[in-house]
Amino acid sequence: MNISYDYYRVFYYVAKYRSITQAAAALMNNQPNLTRIIKNLEGELGCSLFVRSRQGVQLTPEGEQLFAHIRIAVEHIEAGEEELTLSRGLQQGTVSIGASGTALRCLLLPVLKKYRQLYPGIRIRVSNYSTPQALAALKNGLVDIAVATVSPAEISDSLTCRVLKNIQDVAVCGTAFSFPANRKLSLADLSRLPLISMGEHTKTYAFYASLFTEKGAVFSPSVEAATADQILPLVMHDLGIGFIPGALLGDTVRNGTVKLVPLADPIPLRTICLVKRAGLSLSAAARKLDELLTADDCAAPSYIGLSKNFSKTNLAVVETNDPW
Repeated sequence: MNISYDYYRVFYYVAKYRSITQAAAALMNNQPNLTRIIKNLEGELGCSLFVRSRQGVQLTPEGEQLFAHIRIAVEHIEAGEEELTLSRGLQQGTVSIGASGTALRCLLLPVLKKYRQLYPGIRIRVSNYSTPQALAALKNGLVDIAVATVSPAEISDSLTCRVLKNIQDVAVCGTAFSFPANRKLSLADLSRLPLISMGEHTKTYAFYASLFTEKGAVFSPSVEAATADQILPLVMHDLGIGFIPGALLGDTVRNGTVKLVPLADPIPLRTICLVKRAGLSLSAAARKLDELLTADDCAAPSYIGLSKNFSKTNLAVVETNDPW
């Protein structure tokens, strides 16, 4: 049979209200039209679906049997329509984000705060991954977008990448370490000291391994952290020298909790990128987050330093009279 869904929808409302008058009001239609549709449906099915009474209409046994199925279908369809309407209006929905620890702390958190204020009905699901894990989750459809420390040159053709922010790492140590004021350390010097790094299978580890190799030094950390957040506490407890985005240091340098290590070799900037699946449209909730992330006040180079007197060029310089 090739019966119009509109016929079944009219049948559903007449059966639901047990009244053609109330069904017509709910459907914003008229009684004669609904009566005609019901007769056409009964003709198509070859059976009576309703009997009239003084109280309205009653379902026949065949009508009860049909209503048991049609009710489920119509209510599911209308629930789906309502859900889509709410999602388009950003009253409900879910956005899933795969984020590296550095990207989360240096960029994403304030954006999510603003997003939450604008769209409180949207559920936010953040998965804290290493960069390779975030990209894998994106490719597998486990997240809508990824925000991670990655270079656009490293992105495969199945993904698109946009640079959101540059971050400047600094080398820091605990108070147990001391260095002469008139000497800056090379990466070769650092390779002879205990180093703290992210795990071997992270982009951060690969970044520093490549950087040390370029300078003829060996990158062999004595302590490996699972997340970027763990590096600073390890440094504060004198377990080694760590490389940390300046934005994550807070007041630790100003209050003397940690010290900047004077470096002769500048640390190249790293990039936080927004990565999406190529050729696939985002949901309404994800599109709004995309818009916030790529807004001018977010997608700008960041050299968030340690005080108003620090700049991009002197983030890794410190003067101290401690002997080395």
